[in-house]
Amino acid sequence: MTDLRHDWGHAEIMALMDLPFNDLLFKAQAVHRQHFDANAVQVSTLLSIKTGGCSEDCGYCSQSARNKTGLERERLLPIDEVVEQARAARDKGASRFCMGAAWRSPKEKDFVQVLDMVREVRKLGMETCMTLGMLDDDQVQRLQRVGLDYYNHNLDTSPEYYGEVISTRTYQDRLDTLERVRQAGMNVCSGGIVGMGESRADRASLLQQLANLEKHPESVPVNMLVKVEGTPLYNVEDLDPLEFVRTIATARILMPQSMVRLSAGRTEMNDELQALCFLAGANSIFYGERLLTTDNPEADHDRRLFERLGIHTLQ
Repeated sequence: MTDLRHDWGHAEIMALMDLPFNDLLFKAQAVHRQHFDANAVQVSTLLSIKTGGCSEDCGYCSQSARNKTGLERERLLPIDEVVEQARAARDKGASRFCMGAAWRSPKEKDFVQVLDMVREVRKLGMETCMTLGMLDDDQVQRLQRVGLDYYNHNLDTSPEYYGEVISTRTYQDRLDTLERVRQAGMNVCSGGIVGMGESRADRASLLQQLANLEKHPESVPVNMLVKVEGTPLYNVEDLDPLEFVRTIATARILMPQSMVRLSAGRTEMNDELQALCFLAGANSIFYGERLLTTDNPEADHDRRLFERLGIHTLQ
């Protein structure tokens, strides 16, 4: 079995990413088969439980109050509606239910309701994941006590490029939240967004940050930027799709036991590109019609693609 490393150098990662495409995918597929069923994919559904009005200035985000995207600010969803959506996701084959709120960090009155959501969704027999922004020690402990399985907090990009995308939260803020989650004994879900105008060296640096954490994230979402009119990154140049596949493959090699998730941007990907991502080691997707505020391939289309590829879902 491949040894788990936490001491990757930037030059080493760049050397992987610079390999001929076929060689890189061969290495990634070999690592993938050492640790996973090569034809199995874990399926999650993501629900926005509180949309819009976020005080952060993330350049990619339709939910930032600073970006003129026309997205209306909404209240936190009632618990019964969240449970109904979770039950529908489970019935369509999702095994994990992820709930996201557009906050810099949650306020107490909202946080109490979030804890109830975790309790109720777990009663459906599903894994639970939350993304709520930055957390303090008390909030992390309370989420752990109600049984939250995963906490998502993406690094987004490299430390070097981060200032081009976000100014209202530091890179260290993100790392600190991940450390609190890890210390509380919860699983970490952390990845990034590619196609924001960063270089290959930045993508290597992002993966270096994730791979050199004391423990690799259990789940590593790799998002392709979804361009939303009214955001600062709307006019950024499109990323070469094969560069996206290279990022997936490199993540698989660096973090052999992590679930590498093909996340935002799948609506813009054809079936052939998604198939290459699965070949490169992606073994998790978001299922359903929407991904927070952007479109996602319909579940029926995903099922047909899985059938064509001979892929089955993990329960």
